[in-house]
Amino acid sequence: MKLARIAAFVIAALAASPAAAGELKWNDWSDGLFARATAEKRFVILDLEAVWCHWCHVMEKTTYADPEVQSLLAEKYIPVRVDQDANPDLSSRYGDWGWPATIVFGPDGTEIAKIRGYIEPPRMQALLKAIIDDPTPGPSVGEAFDVKPAASAFLTKAQREQLSRNYNESYEEKLGGWGGLQKYIDADSMDLAISRAETGDAIAARRARQTLDAALALIDPVWGGVFQYSEGGSWQKPHFEKIMSFQAQYLRQYSQAYALWKDERYLAAARKIERYLAEFMQGPDGAFYVSQDADLNHDIDGHKYYVLADAERRKLGMPRIDRNLYARENGWAISGLAAYYNVSNDAKALASAERAAKWVLANRLRTDGGFNHGEKDRGGPFIGDTLAMGQAFLDLYAATGNREWLSAAAKAGDFVATFRDEAGGFFTSKKSEARTGVFAKPAKLLDDQVQVSRFMNMLNRYFGNEAYREHASHAMRYLASASAEMARPLPGVLLADEELAIEPTHVTIVGHKDDKRALALHALARALPARYKRLEWLDLREGKLPNPDVEYPDLGEPAAFACSNRICSFPSFNAEELAATVKQMAKLKPQRSALN
Repeated sequence: MKLARIAAFVIAALAASPAAAGELKWNDWSDGLFARATAEKRFVILDLEAVWCHWCHVMEKTTYADPEVQSLLAEKYIPVRVDQDANPDLSSRYGDWGWPATIVFGPDGTEIAKIRGYIEPPRMQALLKAIIDDPTPGPSVGEAFDVKPAASAFLTKAQREQLSRNYNESYEEKLGGWGGLQKYIDADSMDLAISRAETGDAIAARRARQTLDAALALIDPVWGGVFQYSEGGSWQKPHFEKIMSFQAQYLRQYSQAYALWKDERYLAAARKIERYLAEFMQGPDGAFYVSQDADLNHDIDGHKYYVLADAERRKLGMPRIDRNLYARENGWAISGLAAYYNVSNDAKALASAERAAKWVLANRLRTDGGFNHGEKDRGGPFIGDTLAMGQAFLDLYAATGNREWLSAAAKAGDFVATFRDEAGGFFTSKKSEARTGVFAKPAKLLDDQVQVSRFMNMLNRYFGNEAYREHASHAMRYLASASAEMARPLPGVLLADEELAIEPTHVTIVGHKDDKRALALHALARALPARYKRLEWLDLREGKLPNPDVEYPDLGEPAAFACSNRICSFPSFNAEELAATVKQMAKLKPQRSALN
């Protein structure tokens, strides 16, 4: 009996030791998860992490290795760990809460608590005990409001003024950037600033350039590529994750900024990011990877590692690269590379973008015209993958004049339309009868509505198909209503509203695609500083363009025509004429504030 008590004590001590603590068994997310939770009368705790995330690693090393935390989980919880990049249905729903994001559910899928970021062991112990004692949903679980779409697809004047006020007030005048302590370039905020700078808005130009200048500090001086953000209200304290969304965004925006201001630093920044993608993030088959870790391991974090030179880094080893191949991330990369090609004329970058697009078409295209996220598409399909690839095809069409890319964009748009909810907006993922609790109804992400509106609007501009415009308007009616409930800046909503109301700068090259003079004009048109641009190449041997809203004469030699606000220019035959014409057309564009 005494031996038995000793054995029990030893077993208990081992169970509480740090060595045993590392043996926490994580479960996968699955459709049968809540049925199991109900049968076993357990809560579900979701650790929604990112493989590149520094604080996710810290939480794994400390919180989830804590014996008391492990004991509480074993008593009453099913612990689930999920990579958010691989699971857009979860990351889209909980993106505001991480990473890491910790979500606790009742056995029926009801949300009980949602916690943002790192949770230290004592706080996690208290949380787990409190939920066991009282599983009532806490204050972090707010009531989701139902959005009744607005009657109009356009923002009211009062809404535009309020959203613009929120946007302007979010700018940090001293250091640059939109937002708080974390410093990075917010994608929609920068797009809106560049758009307004193109019209002569001096304040927008100053803010855009101040932010672009400051964010140069986030580019890795050794390998290139851009770090995710800097902390502590400074641009000089980076967190070292390199995520594809940021690489593609910065590559595109520094390229567009170079087109507008001809600042060589911006082209150099874009070149460093393109080099990083080519050397570190592109697989042997041409597709792009997802991210690179912030840290080498638990002992050597990014602060120690990324101050080293190339040889010293490689001697220690390489921070983990997430080599999953997702359609969404490849679409982002393709768009970034197309923007870089437009201003650099680097044929290698275009070849890289086209190679990735062909890989995605060969390996992620669905039989119904959309795109799967990854090889295993649990919870999909997701609207984001097809949106990203559809936009990439539009960008490749503008960069090359190849109509096959435009046809691929149209097919993507038709699949995006299948996510439409007639009650308003577009779902992030398709419905599933197997889902329960909060997951019974797919989420509607505001960012998705913005992207749907902008993408469908451009499809309508290229095809003259009113069905696309109606889808864009459907998304905007949802946004017009939803944005009225939110006080935070929503620059993407302002962008979508402006693009739906105003025609893009429309440049058409008329001439044979094998004519060097037409090729030169197309290269000039690609590099023109117009972020919101419809660029086409009419080779009459291929027949009319899909949207022949303008009739162009055959002048017997290549020429470029620019149109804006239903007014078209005289033909341009060289760089100086074309640049002057586009500048003149830009002045004819109406201001959004002047329209209803």
